[in-house]
Amino acid sequence: MSAWLKVTRQDDVRLIFAGGDWRLSAVADLERQLKGLTGEFVEGAARPFRAARLVLENLGALDTAGGWLLLRTKQQLERHDVRVEMIEVQPRHAALLARLEQAHAEPPVPAPKPHPIHRVVEHLGSVTVHALSETYQLLAFLGALVITFVIGLVRWRRLRPVSIVHHVEQVGLNAVPIVALLSFLIGVVLAYQGSTQLVRFGAEIFTIDLLGVSVVRELGVLLTAIIVAGRSGSAFTAQIGTMQVNEEVDAMRIMGLDPLEVLVMPRLLALMIALPLLSFIAIAMAIAGGSLVIIFALDIPTVLFLRQLRSALDIQILVTGLVKAPVFAFLIAMVGCYEGLRVAGSADSVGRQTTKAVVVSIFLVIVVDAVFSVVFAAIGV
Repeated sequence: MSAWLKVTRQDDVRLIFAGGDWRLSAVADLERQLKGLTGEFVEGAARPFRAARLVLENLGALDTAGGWLLLRTKQQLERHDVRVEMIEVQPRHAALLARLEQAHAEPPVPAPKPHPIHRVVEHLGSVTVHALSETYQLLAFLGALVITFVIGLVRWRRLRPVSIVHHVEQVGLNAVPIVALLSFLIGVVLAYQGSTQLVRFGAEIFTIDLLGVSVVRELGVLLTAIIVAGRSGSAFTAQIGTMQVNEEVDAMRIMGLDPLEVLVMPRLLALMIALPLLSFIAIAMAIAGGSLVIIFALDIPTVLFLRQLRSALDIQILVTGLVKAPVFAFLIAMVGCYEGLRVAGSADSVGRQTTKAVVVSIFLVIVVDAVFSVVFAAIGV
């Protein structure tokens, strides 16, 4: 039954008859009618009425929204000194109206002020849950990437050599100047700092061992991976993220192409090829930079430098350093492409995910490098 409203006069009292189903669907129309009536009671009448009765005998269904509307009308009239009485209320409606009136009369309970320790624990829990969720999603992406990688190796005709060569040029050849320059300067700094300490004990000759072993085994590959993560990993995220914003990735899926095969695999293989080569160049340039300091600042002959360097290094140390490069490359490419595919919404998301890709890549590279160090020490390498 549709809701209705009727107003009559009895002596000096206005009678407001409410009938039908006062439910949420009818509240908007009833509210407009009641608003006009209350305005007439207190303003428009030549002799404003000071009493009104809400007759609810014919009221059908009543929900919370309809009950609030009745109570609000009653309160608005009372605020203008109109005495309001609800009469002929059906028992099934009385309980709801009483509960609503009680809830309105009760003062709001202030929210308890959280304890500082509770806030810290809550924040820690939220961060932990978010980190676990991110780890789970990254592992799921890793699984999909490994499957695509294996399929690509088995069905090698599906690989895209032109795209791979293009990305090798972008992430490898074009990165040689910055990697070589920074590695050269790192070699200079390392030789200076090492010689400053060793010269106190008359062991400056061992600066050559310090330079060679630290650069070949650890710093050469690690610093190259960090540089590439900031340069190429962020580029992967920005490129794929821009395609995601422009809906090019969605169009690719509609055409039946797998984004992992088309976008991720060429970048992954290119970086796994380029990073070991860049690491070798970085090692050579760091040793070259350190050799200048050792030969000219410490006055050590070139022949003695080469002889000591040869005795300090062997093929095992070189392999131990370079074997980490493909693993670092896999991690950097994986995180960069993963964050690029997670871009959504706008260009602001591209910048946010690019920053996140660099941070996560460098973090994973350092963690995995620490794991390599522990494993190599355990097996005596």
